[in-house]
Amino acid sequence: MPDTSSHPAVVIDNGSGFTKVGFAGSAGPQDTFQTAIGRRLRAGGNSVLDDLNFVTGTQDDMSDVSTTHKIQFPVKNGIIDDWNSMEELWQTCIYDKLRCNPEDHHFLLTEPPLNTPENREQTAEIMFETFNIPGMCISVQAILALATSWTNDNAYGRQLTGTVIDSVTVQLTLFLLQMGM
Repeated sequence: MPDTSSHPAVVIDNGSGFTKVGFAGSAGPQDTFQTAIGRRLRAGGNSVLDDLNFVTGTQDDMSDVSTTHKIQFPVKNGIIDDWNSMEELWQTCIYDKLRCNPEDHHFLLTEPPLNTPENREQTAEIMFETFNIPGMCISVQAILALATSWTNDNAYGRQLTGTVIDSVTVQLTLFLLQMGM
């Protein structure tokens, strides 16, 4: 097993609109790009190389290839629903954007508040089996936002408390209250 103690954790925040990637301890993400995969349109049969004919990138990149590629969005309403495209997006994050060996880093991935255990399992399965990572943590974005406010100055004798308002969760809660649930 490789020594991961000297390598910072990889942080990947896959949102419905944008994906942010970087390393733990950095001031901000190393790269931000649209959570979309463009697959080349092909007249004819499938070949083994078709799996390699995809692009990811900024919104400008996606609009540039919209006539030659079919644009797919693997995350809808915060939940992954196209696992093959998501795996390709993670490949892009790890190998192209961060240029790192996944076996040398632990991973922190974000999830929406209402993510299902099955989606969490599928995420872990892909990360461990496909990328052979040594360890990972999956956490809700709002919890991580609260944790970033914690400093060593207030770590002694005080508990981490706070309120994070996630607009999607608030909208769903209001809807459920209106429905009498």
